[in-house]
Amino acid sequence: MSASPRTRVSAAERREELISAAVHEFARRGLHGTPVQRIAQRVGVAQPYVFSLFPSKLDLFLAALERGFEHVAETFEHAVAEYGAGRAPADCADALQAMGGAYKELLSCNRDYLMLQHQSYAACDDERVRSRVRHRYAELVALAQRLSGADDESIDDFFRHGMALQVAAALGVEDLSAACQWVSDELRTSSQQAAEEPRVGSSQQAAEEPRVGSSQQAAEEPRVGSPQATDESRTSSPRATDKLRDGKVG
Repeated sequence: MSASPRTRVSAAERREELISAAVHEFARRGLHGTPVQRIAQRVGVAQPYVFSLFPSKLDLFLAALERGFEHVAETFEHAVAEYGAGRAPADCADALQAMGGAYKELLSCNRDYLMLQHQSYAACDDERVRSRVRHRYAELVALAQRLSGADDESIDDFFRHGMALQVAAALGVEDLSAACQWVSDELRTSSQQAAEEPRVGSSQQAAEEPRVGSSQQAAEEPRVGSPQATDESRTSSPRATDKLRDGKVG
């Protein structure tokens, strides 16, 4: 029985597979911490094949961050379409709120795209990354304004809140306000840990350290003329011993 012929995958399909794998890997380790070999292995191709489709790792990273911004844009467009069709949640008052709710859901259910956004901002020391991120962010602002018809102040508030949602989602919390329960819990935990650690100069630390001239320190130091001290003196070099005997030091 002959083996079934292997299905040939086109370069365009492989490119899409590599970008999807890059989204996953770069989201976890960033631009500089991700070896291209890991992305190649995830797709099942050799590393040289990756560079036949992408000139460099940076180009692959740019393709991944482009995919991330495209996904956010598609999320906004779908949310507004659902709102216009009357299928938005009952508490959704307008198109801007519909986009905000959909974006929050995206951050909670797809951590790859969440962390990729953070990695994209972190890599902005690179001029090409910074230029691409700025351009795609500006396009998102324009898209949100076009879809919602909101004024500049409302759009500013929308994106400020979106940035806060990103940080909160990365930390695994619901909100970043000072009155949040998790903030109090974290501070209480830090105070408890500090109270449990011995302070420098405390009685506990002093009890653990032998005092100068104490019996413990005396027991640890060999006495002059003891067998241990005699053994240690034998390790001196013969030349040094001769110099001492002849009175020639230095």
